[in-house]
Amino acid sequence: MHDIKTFRDDPDRVRRLLAARGDATDVDALLDLDRRHRECHTALQAMQTERNRSGEEIGRARREGRDSAEVLARMQDLSTRLKDEEGRARELEQEMAAWLARIPNLPLADVPAGGPQGNRVVREWGEEPRFPFPPRPHYELGPALGVMDFERGARLTGSFWSLLVGAGARLQRALINFFLDVHTREHGYTETWPPFVVNRRTMTGTGQLPRFEEDLYRCEVDDLFLIPTAEVPLTNIHAGEILPADRLPLCLTAYTPCFRREAGTYGKDTRGLMRLHQFEKVEMVRIVEPERSASEHELLVGHAETLLQRLGLRYRVVLLAAGDMGFGAAKCYDLEVWAPGTGRWLEVSSCSNFLDFQARRMDLRYRPEGGKARHVHTLNGSGMALPRTLIAIFETYQEADGSVRLPGCLAPYLGGLDRIGPVALTCHPTHL
Repeated sequence: MHDIKTFRDDPDRVRRLLAARGDATDVDALLDLDRRHRECHTALQAMQTERNRSGEEIGRARREGRDSAEVLARMQDLSTRLKDEEGRARELEQEMAAWLARIPNLPLADVPAGGPQGNRVVREWGEEPRFPFPPRPHYELGPALGVMDFERGARLTGSFWSLLVGAGARLQRALINFFLDVHTREHGYTETWPPFVVNRRTMTGTGQLPRFEEDLYRCEVDDLFLIPTAEVPLTNIHAGEILPADRLPLCLTAYTPCFRREAGTYGKDTRGLMRLHQFEKVEMVRIVEPERSASEHELLVGHAETLLQRLGLRYRVVLLAAGDMGFGAAKCYDLEVWAPGTGRWLEVSSCSNFLDFQARRMDLRYRPEGGKARHVHTLNGSGMALPRTLIAIFETYQEADGSVRLPGCLAPYLGGLDRIGPVALTCHPTHL
């Protein structure tokens, strides 16, 4: 949520930054609405002052034994007009709040303008895998090994729902535990287990509502939503609170399933695990003092990179252009892993700095020592999204016989299993 003062103080800058995102918000119309809202409040204050003065005049007349009927009539008329003006003020305030809730965050100065073509690769890590055979995509490797069953997953629910079996499910569980252990034991995050269903206020706090309701799974009877990411409950845990400064930075992590309808994306990335309506993810959230948010953002990216480096996966860090960022982000880095069988860079993590955009929506503040309460800055990043990490592991570590070696860092979580092959299966889909 924006502070309307940002628009009043430098509307040209706001227009320029919104244009960099490709956003067509009519800034002049919003400022006109703001002008009418302020004029309404000025009129209200004048009427309230007049009402108070009339009340005092009636009191004097009664004390002095004078007739106060004329003043009473004037005061009753004033009260009626005041009530109407208060209703108009509420309507204008609600209209402005609804408008501001749909305007995306303003990009920081070092964010490139434009859409995806403006994205900039910041750095790359790792060597491109080489194979003495044509590498196969995961959607061939997994079913051949009996650990991915896309047909039965679709039969259970529909398109873009998957089923992992045996060593495939075990590998996913190992990755979740590995990610959480690194974040909690080495990076200082507190693990949480939040609800997977949240209310409308919580969704609004992080910016999913009102603009993206069609992309969410909603339980209509209760007006509750399945979370699209753990960012939603984690960032909202302290919504409406004022945190003491010594609680910051507040660093939270959680594993959750994520549910996304992704309306309008049908026909894209239809094979295997590329695009799913339910996927698993470990999320990182950092709630920080404003002065530290830039350095905290870089730290957050480094925490995500650590996981990919230990898995031995080739990746690159991409600074997103303004028009390719998420709605609430002021700056965002994507981590993209190389999938040699698919021949593509795949996003496995987005690390965003929201500045005070989310904090204003949920009224999350902190109190500096001896100072007034201020809005915090919020950051989040995937650490790590599971489906495309699985894709990269299968395609990077595949062998000529169709088996898949497993990264050594996962050995403590796999009970000695170091490769997935026919001999490692304990439950084949045909036995289900």
